[in-house]
Amino acid sequence: MRKYLKELVEIHGPSGKEKKVRDYIKEKIEGKIDEIKEDCMGNLIVFKKGNNPQKKLMVAAHMDEVGFLITKINKDGTFGISPVGGIDPRVVKAQRLLINGEISAVINSKPIHLEKDTSAVANYSEIKLYAGFTNDENAKSKVNLGDMVTFDVNYIESDGHALCKAFDDRAGCSVMLDTIDFLFENDLKPEYDTYFCFVVQEETGLRGSGSAAEYVKPDAALILEGTTAGDNPENEPEKWATHIGNGPVLTFMHSGVVLDKKIYENIVNTAQDLNIIYQHKMRTAGGTDAARLSRSMYGIPCGVISVPCRYLHSPNTIISLDDYDGVVKLVKSLISEGRIF
Repeated sequence: MRKYLKELVEIHGPSGKEKKVRDYIKEKIEGKIDEIKEDCMGNLIVFKKGNNPQKKLMVAAHMDEVGFLITKINKDGTFGISPVGGIDPRVVKAQRLLINGEISAVINSKPIHLEKDTSAVANYSEIKLYAGFTNDENAKSKVNLGDMVTFDVNYIESDGHALCKAFDDRAGCSVMLDTIDFLFENDLKPEYDTYFCFVVQEETGLRGSGSAAEYVKPDAALILEGTTAGDNPENEPEKWATHIGNGPVLTFMHSGVVLDKKIYENIVNTAQDLNIIYQHKMRTAGGTDAARLSRSMYGIPCGVISVPCRYLHSPNTIISLDDYDGVVKLVKSLISEGRIF
């Protein structure tokens, strides 16, 4: 368990640039699955034959993380960037970033003694990325418009918690890899034909999951996510969406969809049977690929299970490892025993 989490979150792959993540996953599942397909969008669709082929289950997590793209190369050798996905500009100031996972860079920050309004928030048109280049000609020899930019942080574990970027949604991808290992190592089949879908471009509008669903045509889907906690120490509990340390997050509704009641109840009952501490997502803002699937084809009934994450979409996201382990335990049972249906 957690065999892949560190390596996955440290890979660089914002929306539309998921190749390194996809290649890593393909390497780790080789010989453990029945079939693998990469579609035209870049989704990775992994098939495990079940004991009962009468139903098809789609299990999905998105490979992409929030990040940036180079949108301007300035005369002085600095770069303009635009966010890929929802990144609050307040978490970007003075941060270390990587261009194409290789070139170190830092976001500009006005010296504090010159900052007249310390509460002001820069917008992206004012943000510049500095990577040591002295002019645009020098910069263009190494960097192109459209190149990817990601946070430059390493995975850290301490006192039962982990900190890094990209737990949304490499945590979900890691859960699927742990589950595939569980089935393979124990010579088990899932109860139903199961398609593990590592999908693309969730952060830019739930793009990849609909394409994957068109290929699978599932009877139901289970979405695995990293979701916002909002339990910052300065926030009152009434403002929390979830709380790290309180177990897997089970969602009954979020922006764009009310989740299937039967699937939701099956997930809750399974957690109770396994004595897994769980929590509900108490704020319904934000969304997952379940919203896309509910509008795809004939409308696909979905359940959503998430790992709660403090400081989501930032370089310093924190999770509880016990929460992650609870998600893995729950997902293994739901898939191997067919308890989604």
